[in-house]
Amino acid sequence: MLSNRHLVFMEVAQQKNFSKASQALFISQPAVSMHIKGLEEHYKTKLFERKGLQVELTEAGQLLYNRLITVLHIQQETEFDISVMNDEQQAKGVLHLGASTTAALYILPKVMSAFHKEYPLVDITLLNRNSEIVLQALLDKEINIGVTEEKGQLSNITYQPFLKDQIVAVCSRHNPLARKKNYGIKELLNMPVAIRERGSGTLEAIRQGLKRSKIQLNDLKIKVRLGGTEALKNFLLESNCVGFLSTRSIVKELQHGELTILSFEGLRIERNFYFVQRKGETSELNKRFIKMAKSIYNY
Repeated sequence: MLSNRHLVFMEVAQQKNFSKASQALFISQPAVSMHIKGLEEHYKTKLFERKGLQVELTEAGQLLYNRLITVLHIQQETEFDISVMNDEQQAKGVLHLGASTTAALYILPKVMSAFHKEYPLVDITLLNRNSEIVLQALLDKEINIGVTEEKGQLSNITYQPFLKDQIVAVCSRHNPLARKKNYGIKELLNMPVAIRERGSGTLEAIRQGLKRSKIQLNDLKIKVRLGGTEALKNFLLESNCVGFLSTRSIVKELQHGELTILSFEGLRIERNFYFVQRKGETSELNKRFIKMAKSIYNY
């Protein structure tokens, strides 16, 4: 079991600020300082250096933090593995998930709800960021499982197929372009386009889909770049731009007739979602979550 001192140390390392750590832990700032001082006396070295209003880990502090993260994961996995042997409804654990926007908003909530009913004492958190950030969070051991688009090449990450997704071109029903549903692929080059931010898995899928139609992303008349699916969707509803969105993210808007799908000859954009884990991961909690997700989506 990690000591209180170690838990305080980890919070300070994450917050990079003693005051913020004290607020997050609901203890006084002098108490935080006392815990850190105690650890530094124990290890006989400085663990933090002041950088203006923030603190940064020393080399020794970074080593300690990395080791404690590993210990924390082992502790949490062990707690679940032992408790689930006795009573699944009373199984305890912590499941940190990370997912790119489409998966986080439109795919995983259904799985998380079902998993919570099965294991009500397991704490679940979800990091909603683009694919690049999710992968980095996994490598930094901030999350247990990630869901990203497409299979990457990182040797220290395992990729497990989850489900398929389709991305379509859409515009507002008030957009003059909505009067005509089918276009030639070259006509796309003359339309104002709004797209996701760099690092987005959706953007990469669009790039690859256009490439197969011999069009480069830079050939488009890109007027706006927006971070997140909801931001892009809401912008398209009020603008005359064309955008590309997952069909899973626009179900309600299509049903209500607020958005219109535009078809471009020969253009079909599909992608795969993958569960990503650190190589060598053997967590029973991870396995059960992935198994439930696949059963819900009939994979």
